[in-house]
Amino acid sequence: MTNNTADAIVVGAGLAGLAAAAELGDRGKKVIILDQEPEGFLGGQAFWSLGGLFMVNTPEQRRMGIRDSHDLALRDWMGSAQFDREEDTWPRKWAESYIEFAAGEMRPWLHEMGLRWFPVVGWAERGGSYANGHGNSVPRFHITWGTGPGVLEHFIRRVRDHASAGLIQMKYRHQVSHIIMQNGTAKGVSGEVLADDTARRGGKTNRDEVGEFETYAPSVIVTSGGIGGNFELVRQNWPRDRLGEPPQDMVAGVPFHVDGRMIAISEKAGGHVINGDRMWHYTEGVRNWDPIWPAHGIRILPGPSSMWFDARGNRLHPPCLPGFDTLGTLREILKTGYEYSWFVLTQKVIKKEFALSGSEQNPDFTSGSWKEVIRQRILSGSKATAPVEAFKEKGEDFVVANTLTELVNGMNHLGGGLIDEAHLRAQIEARDSQVDNPFSKDAQIMAILAARNYRGDKLIRTAKPHKFLDPSNGPLIAVKLHVLTRKTLGGLQTNLDSQMIGADGQVVPGLFAAGEVAGFGGGGYHGYNALEGTFLGGCIFSGRNAGRSRAVA
Repeated sequence: MTNNTADAIVVGAGLAGLAAAAELGDRGKKVIILDQEPEGFLGGQAFWSLGGLFMVNTPEQRRMGIRDSHDLALRDWMGSAQFDREEDTWPRKWAESYIEFAAGEMRPWLHEMGLRWFPVVGWAERGGSYANGHGNSVPRFHITWGTGPGVLEHFIRRVRDHASAGLIQMKYRHQVSHIIMQNGTAKGVSGEVLADDTARRGGKTNRDEVGEFETYAPSVIVTSGGIGGNFELVRQNWPRDRLGEPPQDMVAGVPFHVDGRMIAISEKAGGHVINGDRMWHYTEGVRNWDPIWPAHGIRILPGPSSMWFDARGNRLHPPCLPGFDTLGTLREILKTGYEYSWFVLTQKVIKKEFALSGSEQNPDFTSGSWKEVIRQRILSGSKATAPVEAFKEKGEDFVVANTLTELVNGMNHLGGGLIDEAHLRAQIEARDSQVDNPFSKDAQIMAILAARNYRGDKLIRTAKPHKFLDPSNGPLIAVKLHVLTRKTLGGLQTNLDSQMIGADGQVVPGLFAAGEVAGFGGGGYHGYNALEGTFLGGCIFSGRNAGRSRAVA
């Protein structure tokens, strides 16, 4: 392999790109991986993830008493996706194929590679409506020991083994700006060599051009990620008909380099974006008190007990409950005319139910050490994990108080004086009146009791129902929640071999896409809603498909 020719070029060294390159290397293909960031950013956005994977009917589920199946998972997926467009043909096929993978080969293949999972399976995105609607009927969120870095390390190891064997070249600070096409067929890429940068992983790096390059291969695989770090593109694609106007004040759940620039470049070469208005942003974002990238936000992964209020202190209606229906709740919040909302909770709730999304916010899981998990989550007394307590103490969106009067004063200081204490008190007192019996008419209390029927939630994820206004359960805590950008659900249309499909419905010879830039497969295999654990899973699956594709020269 010469310095600028190969069998395949992979644009983007995130999880999907690494999965594709590893599979290509296994086949003896020569690969060049190009990435605009420094080597220290290897793995891209996946490094920052919690490492959750959507898998079906696993030993971990069965040990927790969970009865799952391919058919139930497919029903949940289709009820959430709600495919309704002519262009959903390939996304639907990708969804069906992923469920086959998640219920079959996925876990044994990853286990053989070296991945392991926390034994308690998480129950994310519960839906809260009808059995044929959105949401997971059962817990399916498998947290990888080592979190995001623990997922990546095995793919990085495979890629580096192939690099040592001379099959893979890694070229960092290479920014692709053009896909070279000849007679409608991909021949390579060109772009700019960027100046070295010593920013810490995830930070904003320079775009200073110090040279140019051209690299040639008969197959170009684009795995460059989504648009969540580019607020301009997020607002441009925002589904105003479904969610209303996009927020002016958002926080970024992904680094600056998640900029979407390869999407337009791929379209210019003949690729075709579908479902660009489908996206996945969270409602439980808080500003990071120790930011790494611009507008850095962290998502709270809540259990079901926090009371959720709009900016004026009105309780949100079910299924707008913590952890139940992300986009439905986003829509309801924006309908109020404000861009933020509030959690109100107690120390008992934050201790048991609050987790923060991200590898760096879960050092115990990231360490892969049971000793650290026990120390952080069991032996900490009344305190939450150290990262959560740090946000409670230092985060600008947290209010901690011993009385409701003090809490409301703090909320009004942050939110502009919109909360009426008497109105808030009446709603909390009504909720508190429902916890004296093992049954209730309050939908949230019913949801809490149902959650505690699952052994995993009762053990580590759902606090025992208690009265918020009882001082012995305090202090009281309020958290101002912002919209946090995250994932692109639509993307470049592809067939099951990850070949790009043009606007004419035909394959674009030599062009491939995988990961978030392809909507995790087909141009949007989630449809309108995600079930969580399907982002990393989709990167692995679509990258693997691209690397195994016989269409790759």
